[in-house]
Amino acid sequence: MKNDKISVTSDNIFPIIKRFLYSDQEVFLRELVSNATDAILKLKTIAKLKEEIDENLDDLKIKIFLDKEKKTIRILDNGIGMTKKEVEKYINQIAFSGAEEFIQKYKDKKNLYSSSIIGHFGLGFYSSFMVSDKVMIFTQSYKKDSSSVFWVCEGSPKFSLEETEKRDRGTEIILFLNEENKEFLEHDRILELLHKYCKFMPVIISLSSEKEKEIIINNPDPAWKKNPFHLKEKDYLNFYHELYPKQMEDPLFWIHLNIDHPFRLKGILYFPKIDNKIDFQRDKIHLYQNQVYITDNLERIVPDFLSLLRGVIDSPDIPLNVSRSHLQSDTSVKNISKYITRKVSDKLDSMFKTNRENFQKKWKYIKIFVEYGMISTENFFERANKFFLYSTIKNVYFTFDELKEKIKNSQKNKEGKIIFLYTSDKEKQYSYIQNAENRSYEVLILDSPLTVHLIQKLEFFHKNISFVRVDSDHINKLIPPIIIEESFSELSEKEKENLKNFINIHYTSEYKFSIQLENLSKKDSPFLIIIPEFLRRMKEINSFGKEIKNDKEQFYQLIVNTNHTLIKKILNTPFEEKRKNLIQEALNLTLLSKNLLKGKNLTLFIEKKFKDLIKE
Repeated sequence: MKNDKISVTSDNIFPIIKRFLYSDQEVFLRELVSNATDAILKLKTIAKLKEEIDENLDDLKIKIFLDKEKKTIRILDNGIGMTKKEVEKYINQIAFSGAEEFIQKYKDKKNLYSSSIIGHFGLGFYSSFMVSDKVMIFTQSYKKDSSSVFWVCEGSPKFSLEETEKRDRGTEIILFLNEENKEFLEHDRILELLHKYCKFMPVIISLSSEKEKEIIINNPDPAWKKNPFHLKEKDYLNFYHELYPKQMEDPLFWIHLNIDHPFRLKGILYFPKIDNKIDFQRDKIHLYQNQVYITDNLERIVPDFLSLLRGVIDSPDIPLNVSRSHLQSDTSVKNISKYITRKVSDKLDSMFKTNRENFQKKWKYIKIFVEYGMISTENFFERANKFFLYSTIKNVYFTFDELKEKIKNSQKNKEGKIIFLYTSDKEKQYSYIQNAENRSYEVLILDSPLTVHLIQKLEFFHKNISFVRVDSDHINKLIPPIIIEESFSELSEKEKENLKNFINIHYTSEYKFSIQLENLSKKDSPFLIIIPEFLRRMKEINSFGKEIKNDKEQFYQLIVNTNHTLIKKILNTPFEEKRKNLIQEALNLTLLSKNLLKGKNLTLFIEKKFKDLIKE
């Protein structure tokens, strides 16, 4: 058996790097500016160790200059620079990371800038060839006895390297852009990319061109890097609008994240006002690594419900692939996700406990966010159940335990379960709410698109309760009264059969109603339209996120009150046409009360009413 090494040469890997290393060509700018940033941070690290640097370090910065006429982008830094030997080592060797080597050299030294160094893979420089026909480097090391060096490559494994006339300390990279990427010669395009990727890099960055004056484009000391004790409300609000300049509204509140063990993470999460709907907004949480923008797709870092928030998370411990475009799952990512979830729940719990009145004022703007977290994230459900608020139609707020304690003796069904009555629409379900209120029952408002999923989960964890919408049956069927009045029908079995036949003939072919005769009070309506709780829930779960277009297919139940005076009148009417009109009129009014009378039937009903008014 022969053992050997696989051979990888620059001839066959160079085209792969140029074409496939990065999914977006625009990231070349991020990579080159990151390298320039590292060069300055290395210099500051060495200076702090009091190694021999006599030059002034007060004006360390990165300059970017565009020249459309020459089709070039120049990126200059006054950082550590490189000797000829270092160019041969770090530039000529693909995937040899000078940044990683530097970090290892100074890893035992505390409070140095080396911990902020960005590079890791030694491939970032080669992203320049995705957009360039030719790349030049001029560099001068901080070491006094070193010569300036010139390097040039035209997109192949061949390069030229020579010493050149003395320059100022630092590195200049010149890209000669190819025809396909001339968009990157536009000032506005480069400004857009710098704001996207480099807005908070830790070194001052400026941009200029032959027509545009030099402007500073970044904030090297963003709020998330600062000690929270040194920040005021105004600082957090200013930073929010710096992150999202198109947002006119202030956030409700925020959380400052800061942890060094078992992983390193800093950030600020803002809670915007969220309407009563799931809306995955354009302005998302941004992920940074050492102040370099990576992505706003945090699918594996934070649970889905946190994607409704805004802000910044910055962690050097989140593993990325070599192009820094995709997250790689590992234990640290899971721990970071748990940490962020816990910090969010701790913040909400603290607000609830310290100032409940203020928490209640904000509740309508964060309710759907908390609901989403409760149904999607188990450990958040357990914490949030203590501060989740249920609002009644009288605008009184209860926690789950508070409400359960209040209704445990007065709101039970025939199986002995505690009944949580709720409405999803106060206007449409007004008459049903009135019936519940007349019996002194508490009625909650649960009107979010997530309600059905939340109550399913609550019922799973609490076996002795049941959530029931007020219009899912007659109130006495939902909660039998403590004193049950004997109810009997004044109709004979023959009359009941006739009544069913009359209604079937005259109306229900239009709707998929099932008819049920009930011995209700004379004070109750002659007809009642309901959807049983179970059937409606299943329909809502199956149609989540979709519009229900055809109400006729919702399988309503038509309850007929056999004891109502109108029912007797219908039975006692000898004329077929009059009986038909009575049934139709009563059913139309019932349908209208449920917002189910629509289209042609509604038009005919209105026209008839106008004619009746004229006759009078």
